[in-house]
Amino acid sequence: MPEPSPVTTTALPALPPLSAQAETLIGLGVHEIAGLSAAEMRGFAKAAATTEADGDGGLLAVHPDRAPASALAPLLRRDDKPGFVVVDMPDVDLFTPLDTVAVPDGPLYVLSGVDRGDHMANWSPDEALPALTAQERTPLLLAEGIHWVLQQPAALERNHCFMTIGSRLRKPDGALDARTPAIWISNGTGRDGRERRNAPKAGWCWAGNRHTWLGFASATGRRVPGS
Repeated sequence: MPEPSPVTTTALPALPPLSAQAETLIGLGVHEIAGLSAAEMRGFAKAAATTEADGDGGLLAVHPDRAPASALAPLLRRDDKPGFVVVDMPDVDLFTPLDTVAVPDGPLYVLSGVDRGDHMANWSPDEALPALTAQERTPLLLAEGIHWVLQQPAALERNHCFMTIGSRLRKPDGALDARTPAIWISNGTGRDGRERRNAPKAGWCWAGNRHTWLGFASATGRRVPGS
């Protein structure tokens, strides 16, 4: 296992207040994708913001069963270019939380302590997952990673992108598919197409491979108000 790399990027700005995050999602129509009213989303954000843990630095997320990655990725923007899912990941919404990742049952929840994991760049997903577990951190789901970039575009920058290894695909025999989801920036090569250069993309990497430009996004936990 490689030694953790030094952090080589500036600190990310703080996430907006949960009320502002709710307005961003409403403006993008995410509440409609999730089958929620704007009032429901605003009410949840208000309730979550009253708790000390969630009122500062939390990330508002819609359960991936309500707002899957395929619906969220096109809402991303970078250089006025929309996000997309790579063409060789048509089964993106079949990537579900690992058994060790506890996601609240409700349609909305808040993640705390979100981090891009730059210090784990050049680790493989197979190496990173047990390390995150030992640190009592939970890997982000792909949909959660998209939520993060929607609220904090600076979380995605060249040479400092991230994997979301909390989402994995199970094969019919129960084994994990070797693909692990990630969010990064297209170079406009191959099947992406030149018109997508600099666009944010949801794709995948092999679970055993290392990449110097991919960290491992994680959080300290997920919860709903009062839990």
